[in-house]
Amino acid sequence: MSHTGLHDPSLVALSVLIAIIAAYTALDLAARMRATAGWPAVAWLATAAAAMGGGVWSMHFVAMLAFSLPGMEASYDLTLTLVSMALPVAATALGFFVAARGRSGEGPDGRPGFPALAAGGLAMGLGVAAMHYTGMAAMRLPAELHHAPGWVAASLLIAVGAATVALHLAHRTVGFGARLAAAAAMGLAVAGMHYAAMQGVEAHVQAAPAGGAGLPQTQLALWVTGTTFLILVLALVAAMVDRHVADRVAREAAALRASEERFRLLLQSVTDYAIFMLDDEGRVANWNAGAARIKGYAADEVVGTHFSRFYTPEDREDGLPARALATAARDGHFEQEGWRVRRDGSRFWASVVIDPVRDETGRVIGYAKVTRDITERKQAQETLEQTRTALFQAQKMEAVGQLTGGVAHDFNNLLMAVLGSLELLRRRLPDDPKLVRLLDNAVQGAQRGAALTQRMLAFARRQDLKPEPVALPDLVHGMSDLLQRSIGPAVRIETRFPLGLPAVLADAHQLELALLNLAVNARDAMPGGGEIVIGAREAGEDDRLGLDPGRYLCLSVADTGQGMDEATLARAQEPFFTTKGVGKGTGLGLSMVHGLAEQSKGRLRLRSRPGVGTVAEIWLPVAEGEAAPAGRAPVVALPREARRGLAVLVVDDDPLVLENTAAMLEDLGHQVIEARSGQEALDLIGRTRTLDLVITDQVMPAMTGIQLLQRIRALRPDLRAILASGYAELPEEAGDGALRLSKPFDQERLAWAIHITLDAGAAERVVPFRSRAG
Repeated sequence: MSHTGLHDPSLVALSVLIAIIAAYTALDLAARMRATAGWPAVAWLATAAAAMGGGVWSMHFVAMLAFSLPGMEASYDLTLTLVSMALPVAATALGFFVAARGRSGEGPDGRPGFPALAAGGLAMGLGVAAMHYTGMAAMRLPAELHHAPGWVAASLLIAVGAATVALHLAHRTVGFGARLAAAAAMGLAVAGMHYAAMQGVEAHVQAAPAGGAGLPQTQLALWVTGTTFLILVLALVAAMVDRHVADRVAREAAALRASEERFRLLLQSVTDYAIFMLDDEGRVANWNAGAARIKGYAADEVVGTHFSRFYTPEDREDGLPARALATAARDGHFEQEGWRVRRDGSRFWASVVIDPVRDETGRVIGYAKVTRDITERKQAQETLEQTRTALFQAQKMEAVGQLTGGVAHDFNNLLMAVLGSLELLRRRLPDDPKLVRLLDNAVQGAQRGAALTQRMLAFARRQDLKPEPVALPDLVHGMSDLLQRSIGPAVRIETRFPLGLPAVLADAHQLELALLNLAVNARDAMPGGGEIVIGAREAGEDDRLGLDPGRYLCLSVADTGQGMDEATLARAQEPFFTTKGVGKGTGLGLSMVHGLAEQSKGRLRLRSRPGVGTVAEIWLPVAEGEAAPAGRAPVVALPREARRGLAVLVVDDDPLVLENTAAMLEDLGHQVIEARSGQEALDLIGRTRTLDLVITDQVMPAMTGIQLLQRIRALRPDLRAILASGYAELPEEAGDGALRLSKPFDQERLAWAIHITLDAGAAERVVPFRSRAG
């Protein structure tokens, strides 16, 4: 007797629901598998296989609980039941694995090809069908079950087709809606496979129960249901945890990508610094806009090349690039300034910093390099240093000038006493030729000393100058014979003066001495002979003189001599510095020219190169008026006596000068009153009403000569005065009503000064020093 089974609708619906939930869980876990690699992918494969296989098995047994035969109680064989549970899990794992391995021949979309899907679907479908029929075999009924071949074939086709579709959807569905729809279709297909197979089952009742005792149907139902939900819940929890972790990782990856993009944009926007990376061997790995601007290379020209290309050839030969990387790796930092080379071959002064980049183990995997072009800063520092050097030199020269001026003043006082005493002694000695010769030698030595003090005063800018318009071509041509005799026949003189050259404002006599000094220096620099070129030109726009605004003229003396190196040139204008042999120079020639130019509101500038020659340039201001006619003023014989019987007050704080001046005045027939200070002189003037003349020194303690004359004018406006001084830098009011007499002076010039002072029509108000030799 044969029977067909009945199905409980509620359990049928439950079985379908289980199939759908299992399919959704498997698809979700398969998505986790695709997003990973290595052992995590294997773990998600096993989990997806357990969820799919266990869900299909659970659906099968719930569906079997829904099947019943009237009057028959079913039980299940435990061994076959467990085997039926293992079969879909293993088959599902094999199907997922075959499909995943089939991705090696996939297209660019990253999905398995049809052969891999077909092979995986066949393995999974046959495993599911095998699970069904093994589960049917595990049933213990008092009947014999028969399966219609047609329905068996249909169930196999449905199982293989459902498995193939499941694998296809597992590699395509990503969104929740798509995954849910795919799970519903897959779950219905799996359930359809089961019920198609059950449709072909016929039961033939037997007299006695077949087989032995098995699991009661109620216990099996509870076990299957609990196991199913436990598997599905665990799988979903694992998927949820993994999804949360994946989302967090994705957010972190997105944040990292955004941070890297911001960092890349930051590096690309920096143009003042060359910032780039090197690999562990020193090859350039990337390139920013600042590097392209500073070094001149585009990224495609330099990435992959060694960074030593930025160094100078001498640094590369010295091994500096390799030492820089070694230092950075050893000390953790390398910093240096030096010359670097741009793409066009030009050099720039760079500040370079190199830091090593290390991995988690501390191994150096590259270097970060930052380069900055600081050429302008270096040039500014060099300019500042040059300015400081020039200022120090100017301060040193000023200090030497102050010292020289003071020494020259005191030396003038000593020479005045010597010259005056020698002159008076000459008149009192017998007419002995030997004594006269010795006396003349002493006078000439003193006069040479006086000339030396004049050079010292010229350097200290304290000489007595009479600036006037001077035509340089006339001045040079007027002394050409003197210049040629001074330098000798081995040196040829050439003059170059443009037409229409304006006059300069200078002391003609001192300018002649300066030109003679420069010519003699040029001759000494050409021991084998040569050429001296004397020329003049007006300052142009390219001349940077550093003088007050106005027009300037350059009087130049160029030679073809030995020249000077930088060290010698830097000291050439220092007083007493000379490169000549002992006894061949005082070292004050250029110092005198320097002082003359400075005192004339101009400048002396030297240019020289060893083996080429030297050019000395005297820059002088252009005069507003016309130059006086060339030629020397006629020499006027100075009277030995101006007038006799004058009452003269002599004021000087130096006893030697005071006594010498008084002796010369008395020898001229004048009555002398001596005072050693300004206050003493005022006291004497207050007691004496018969004074005709006052001769006073300028530099005295407590009261200067100018201050004394101002006090005298208030007391005796009609009293004539002479101001004697070795300085030229006196206040403007010093010339009002007082003649200036330069020290050292002799008796002749003293007599001439008295003559000029007492002669109301005399125009000369200054009696300068002139030695008999010059």
